[in-house]
Amino acid sequence: MSSEMETAGGGVEDAYGEDRATEEQLVTPWAFSVASGYTLLRDPRHNKGLAFSEAERDAHYLRGLLPPALASQELQEKKLMHNLRQYEVPLHRYIAMMDLQERNERLFYKLLIDNVEELLPVVYTPTVGEACQKYGSIYRRPQGLYISLKDKGKILEVLKNWPERSIQVIVVTDGERILGLGDLGCQGMGIPVGKLSLYTALGGVRPSACLPITIDVGTNNETLLNDEFYIGLRQRRATGEEYHELLEEFMTAVKQNYGEKVLIQFEDFANHNAFDLLAKYSKSHLVFNDDIQGTASVVLAGLLAALKVVGGTLADHKYLFLGAGEAGTGIADLIALEMSKHNELPIDECRKKIWLVDSKGLIVESRKESLQHFKKPWAHDHEPLKTLLEAVESIKPTVLIGTSGVGKTFTKEVVEAMASFNEKPVIFSLSNPTSHSECTAEEAYTWTQGRAVFASGSPFDPVEYEGKVYVPGQSNNAYIFPGFGLGVVISGAIRVHDDMLLAASEALAEQVSEEHFEKGLIFPQLTNIRAISARIAAKVAAKAYELGLASRLPRPDDLVKYAESCMYTPAYRSYR
Repeated sequence: MSSEMETAGGGVEDAYGEDRATEEQLVTPWAFSVASGYTLLRDPRHNKGLAFSEAERDAHYLRGLLPPALASQELQEKKLMHNLRQYEVPLHRYIAMMDLQERNERLFYKLLIDNVEELLPVVYTPTVGEACQKYGSIYRRPQGLYISLKDKGKILEVLKNWPERSIQVIVVTDGERILGLGDLGCQGMGIPVGKLSLYTALGGVRPSACLPITIDVGTNNETLLNDEFYIGLRQRRATGEEYHELLEEFMTAVKQNYGEKVLIQFEDFANHNAFDLLAKYSKSHLVFNDDIQGTASVVLAGLLAALKVVGGTLADHKYLFLGAGEAGTGIADLIALEMSKHNELPIDECRKKIWLVDSKGLIVESRKESLQHFKKPWAHDHEPLKTLLEAVESIKPTVLIGTSGVGKTFTKEVVEAMASFNEKPVIFSLSNPTSHSECTAEEAYTWTQGRAVFASGSPFDPVEYEGKVYVPGQSNNAYIFPGFGLGVVISGAIRVHDDMLLAASEALAEQVSEEHFEKGLIFPQLTNIRAISARIAAKVAAKAYELGLASRLPRPDDLVKYAESCMYTPAYRSYR
């Protein structure tokens, strides 16, 4: 008997390898799966819980594995919403929603779609921020794909470990600038997971076509490095060549594995990398940065809608930004682009109507030498000013936009100054989460005697001022990126062009009706978001076809109908 046969089972030949089950065996687990019985109940994509019919229970060996009662998807939804509302702590709701996603995917999306205004703040900002901060402690089952410096040279193999082959949207972060919370390293995974659940719920992209990825290059967050529950690499962040080589390998591997038409959304990268990566890869890949382009697109839509209340065109107004990072400069760029397109002015001319204040004061010509490259186009001729209040009083803007990440920076003096020379001052305090908002809705309405046209990044409750109820708009990227992504996917676009972002903004602004304006809203209600996304997708796809960037031919006649027909719906399927 050969020594190999003797080793297992006390000298008896182990023909089936049962005793060696713990050894490394080259079997791909998903190559053969038995979709019945116990396995079916453990598969979130197909599990329906008590909604399996009598016939399905017999056909799929479920008899006895479930209690005898039958429940419809609506009844399951009712029960879960009742349970979720019992939780006092938002983080507990988040954990409950994530557990549901791991257990029953279709029911998770049914809940999210039917209760979008209530659950969006749970699965996304502001709760997702706290979830990322505590991700190591609440981590249960891995979601998404983790690529770290240890995988250098093997990233293509790592991508092949993901069971799905046809991926249409990837959201990737390196965790360096999560919301306004800073460097959360590997724990930033909560962001791509949350974003992609919105791509599906609000934009109708199939869950199996979405891939969340975190690139772990270390963290400079001392608290995490010393936290025994931290789930990432315990080292300082890689920078420079080491960092860019890893990203180059990642981008190449993604294209090699998933082809030309996979949308790669960069999410929550730090400023210095975000601009460089977008500039570097926008020529060779289908890339989109939500912090720069998504935020800009949704804010531009808010401004276009606000103009219907305030009057005038984009070019008739003066803009002042507090914050000159990704969001601030991204929004400023898109405003200038839309202005130059509609007024046929050179872009440099349009930029002169837009002023930015950063941590050192107003960005002016005399500071040009010391500025980062993305701030330079905004350095105009003006005396140096240190504070926001001085800038407001000197420039007299009609629109004030906050993207600073610092709470309470639109002080009473600043807002009152805006109200003193504007009949209807437009004030957007866009920083997330709520605690970082430049001012609250109540402050904006009270300090302007109810005249402000206000929007914020995180949700605020309606405000009653002198007997009138004002409903603050939420400038939420969730209005744009799901529809934008759907438009890119259905047209088979191979590149993202700025005109596609402008088309998305215009499509969103068109959805705001007179009844919205009467309530003071400059964004439509999120309850209707799937219909809005379909219209945005149609406009984005139409622009892709017009620019010759679409590869899905022939072009469908009715793009809105086509977009709607492509959207994933979470109703249960019947199994034979």
